[in-house]
Amino acid sequence: MAEIIINQSVAILCDGNNIERSIHEMSKSTKAMIDFDQLIPKLLNGRGLNRLIYFREGKSISKKFAERLHENFYGSVVPCHKSADIPLSIKATQLASKVDTIIIMSGDSDFVELVSHLKAEGVRVEIAAVKQTTARILIEESDHYHEITSDDWFVYRATKRLTRVKKK
Repeated sequence: MAEIIINQSVAILCDGNNIERSIHEMSKSTKAMIDFDQLIPKLLNGRGLNRLIYFREGKSISKKFAERLHENFYGSVVPCHKSADIPLSIKATQLASKVDTIIIMSGDSDFVELVSHLKAEGVRVEIAAVKQTTARILIEESDHYHEITSDDWFVYRATKRLTRVKKK
């Protein structure tokens, strides 16, 4: 059998607050964070990454996190005035003609109409979210569902810094 080359362009749009809330609820820790280094390759499954955008409500976005997303995936963090729903939906609509697949990282049923619209535009739409906190209608409307499990997050534990004592 001839080798099949998958040449799909994928945009990953993350509703940061929704995903964070879900993993905090499941892990019982507010220090749980998505392990993007683990999750992104799994979601892409050999396809090309066109964009990775993390939408986040509020001002408390870690500069370190934004830098890592950029360094590892040319990703960006978009601070949102209120919820990510409208900015994420606008960006998804803008990208629809530029990518083959859009992966929405959110379990929020508010995205059902967006999923329907994108599919009508000929875009493959996948959902990546924690099953227990994902609206069933969103899973049903999407072309594919990726379950985010405890393998895809870690609990951040601050390590004590060792201070060196200078010898005189």
